This record gives sequence, structure tokens and C-alpha cells, in this order.
Amino acid sequence: MCPISTALFVIAAILALIYVFLTWNFSYWKKMGIPTAKSWPFVGSFPSVFTQKRNVVYDIDEIYEQYKNTDSIVGVFQTRIPQLMVTTPEYAHKIFVSDFRSFHDNEMAKFTDSKKDPILANNPFILTGEAWKERRAEVTPGLSANRVKAAYPVSLRVCKKFVEYIRRQSLMAPAQGLNAKDLCLCYTTEVISDCVLGISAQSFTDNPTPMVGMTKRVFEQSFGFIFYSVVANLWPPITKFYTVSLFAKDVAAFFHDIMQKCIQVRRESPAAQQRDDFLNYMLQLQEKKGLNAAELTSHTMTFLTDGFETTAQVLTHTLLFLARNPEEQQKLREEVGTAELTFEQISELPFTEACIHETLRIFSPVLAARKVVTEPYELTNKNGVSVKLRPGDVVIIPVNALHNDPQYYEEPQSFKPERFLNINGGAKKYRDQGLYFGFGDGPRICPGMRFSLTQIKAALVEIVRNFDVKVNPKTRKDNEIDDTYFMPALKGGVWLDFVERH
Repeated sequence: MCPISTALFVIAAILALIYVFLTWNFSYWKKMGIPTAKSWPFVGSFPSVFTQKRNVVYDIDEIYEQYKNTDSIVGVFQTRIPQLMVTTPEYAHKIFVSDFRSFHDNEMAKFTDSKKDPILANNPFILTGEAWKERRAEVTPGLSANRVKAAYPVSLRVCKKFVEYIRRQSLMAPAQGLNAKDLCLCYTTEVISDCVLGISAQSFTDNPTPMVGMTKRVFEQSFGFIFYSVVANLWPPITKFYTVSLFAKDVAAFFHDIMQKCIQVRRESPAAQQRDDFLNYMLQLQEKKGLNAAELTSHTMTFLTDGFETTAQVLTHTLLFLARNPEEQQKLREEVGTAELTFEQISELPFTEACIHETLRIFSPVLAARKVVTEPYELTNKNGVSVKLRPGDVVIIPVNALHNDPQYYEEPQSFKPERFLNINGGAKKYRDQGLYFGFGDGPRICPGMRFSLTQIKAALVEIVRNFDVKVNPKTRKDNEIDDTYFMPALKGGVWLDFVERH
């Protein structure tokens, strides 16, 4: 055999071995009698992770649409790793709520290194087992109604500045309008910095602090992290010697440094120690539980990084839908009136809250939940075939697909806040049916939900009182989601015009 032929034979053999390695278990679910979504070598059932031509949630949505009428469970592959997708709201509710103990943890924890990414590793979303349970018990009292109420005057003050900032920006706005996400990120950076740390990010000035820029970079490495998780699924041993952080090193270092400075100021200032805010609560918790400096810092940084981006995204999309639906905007305007609202009053704005929930239904921060099986569990398909799941298996809940299924939501792509009014059962009705996960559900429901709702409502009140919000022609007319996995948003951005009301 000539050298060229030998080389070609070796190459062919290697390629054949790689193909076998990537596809040998593609019959995993079929052997158990479970239907399996179409899968390809290397990319598994979700090719968009690699092609980047669209958000991977559309792969999940297509599988859901294909099987929802015939099967309650369907086998899928994350690269070459078998996973199971549920297609019924009943199973979704069981996984999140009633059978939570069997699906206690989130898959993302598998790819997070506590030493290299301490901010992410200490996030309640990532923590597992008893560590999550302990952290949840620690953090929740710091977000109680009384503490949110104590921070409300700060929110009002920031909202007044926010309106003035929008007014100034509108005077200089180009024909394409204002970037709503940038505006809202300025707001959330300012309000959360003040409410949590007692400092101003100077977001609404011509010389903002570096915090504003760093906030925009919080999730800039998200694609790298997702790609790493895909590689780790292909070859799990890589997690033992190589990891990728979600947060860039300089971003993590910046927030760590500012946290240390704020903590030092608090300890040296008796007046600052009287603030009834999250940082003082964490300092009290440190004394009570003996938290070290790293734990204290990462606890508080988690609250900051979560609040900046998520709240800004929800506020952005709520403004988008109000701008697209001027009649709904007017209803909200009539509900909030003109008098300054107390905390109790802003907590009781049913239509405003319904607008936020409807926004979260259409643009959910979590498009698909990936839950890790923590106790043996059995799922049964519509045809009676059962499959026994083992600890470590992953089950996918197609949140976006459930949120946009016309079987459960009439005209799902239309903005209809009345769905979530209390007279129609409110958000609770849909949560109990396993059809709404805007803030998650069950024991892992977002602990900052009350704080986030208050900040969004406060901003909406001031904005609709002062402006008619209109959609700029640069903004697309549909609800296509962009290609990012974390904090999904409208593709192309949200561009709005703010017309002064007299």
C-alpha cells in the first residue's frame, strides 16, 4: 500500500471512529420506546447552537410542535448526551413544583467552577443541594416586603431623574429614536446601585461612573460559556482541568473591588449603617453566620448582576408592547393617575402588573429550563410507555413553547395583558396550570421578584405620565428573538420615540 493510500486509510478510520463516537448512542431513547427528535453528529438535536443563524430556542420550539399532540415526552440529544424533553404543562408543573425534590438542580451548575467564577457559582440559580437551600434561606429575608418598601423612596427619586434623562436624550435623538435597552440599563444600574449599595452610578449624567459600562458587559462572554458547555457535553473530562467563566475577569474584578469599597464605607460610617438596605442586611448576616469576605462579596454581587440586566430587559420589552399598543398604554396611564403613589398603592396596580406578566410571557428571561434529576423518577408517555430517569439525567422544559402555544394562549404573539388580570385568575392561574414561568416557579422561584416588579412599576408610572411612548420605524414589527442565549431580547433591538405630554 502506497504512503498516500495509507494516509487516506488512516484519515478515513479516524473520521469513522469520530462519527461512531458522536452517534453511537443516538438509539438510546428508541431502545426504551421513547420517540426521538432528529439529531445530527456533533450538534445533536439543536444545530442552531453551532450555526448561530437563529436562537436555539427555535430548535426546541420545533421539536415541541412536532410531538406535543402525540407524546408527553420526547428524547433529544445535547451533542451526544441523551436528554428528555417534556411537552405537557402537567409535567412542567410537576418538575418545577410538586415533584421539585426529584429535579432540585439546574444543569448550568455542571459547567460552573466556584474558584474561577465565584459570582456565578454563588448565584442561587446555580447552587445545588443543601448549599442552595442554605443560601436561599439567607437571601430571602433581605428581599422582604419591608425592605423593598424601605427602598421605595430611593426608587421614586431615581425615577424622577430617569424622566429628566429621557427628556434630555429625546431632544438630541437621531431619526432612529432612542435605544430603549440602553435607557433602561441606565435606570436599573442607578436604582439598584442606590438601593443595594447606597451609591450613585451617575447613570444620568454626561460623566457616568465605570459601573454603567461594566453593567453592559456583564454577559458579554455568554456565547463562550455556552460553547464550553457544549464541548463539556461532548467530552465531560474537560471540566476537571479547563473551565470558562461567564463573567470576564476585568468585569468580575471591577464589581469585587467596588463591593469591597462599599463594605468599608459602611463599616466606617454610622449614618450609612442605618440604611435598611440589602448590603446592611448582608453585613448583619456576615456577623451572624460568619461569612468570609469572599462569600459576602459574591452574595451581594449576585443581586447586582442579576438585577441590572434582567430588570432592564423586562422594562425595555414592556415599553415596546405599550408603544405598539397605544390603547393599552392609555389604560395603564389611567390606572396610575397623576398623584404620587405610596408603596402600598404601587403594589396594587393590577393592570400595570398584568402588562409586566404578559411581557414576561412573550419574552421570558429563561426560554427553556434544563433541570437535573436528583432522585430516581419515572415519566410516562401518552401511549403508556414509561422511562425511569436516574440522578444526573437532564430534563428540558420548553418554556417559550408553552408560553406561545395557541392551545393555551389565544393569539399568543399578541400583547393581551387582560390574560393576567386577577378577575381572570391572574398569573397564579397560569402558574398552577404549568403554563407561566416568567419568574420561574416552585421553591426556586425568583427571590427578587417583588423588588423587580416594584422597580419596573415605578419606572412605568413616571414614563407614561410624562410621555407618549411610540415605536420607532427602526424596530421590527414581529417578536423574533435575537441569537443570545442569556437574557434574550427582540432581534435588532428596541428603538422608541418619547413624545412629551403636556
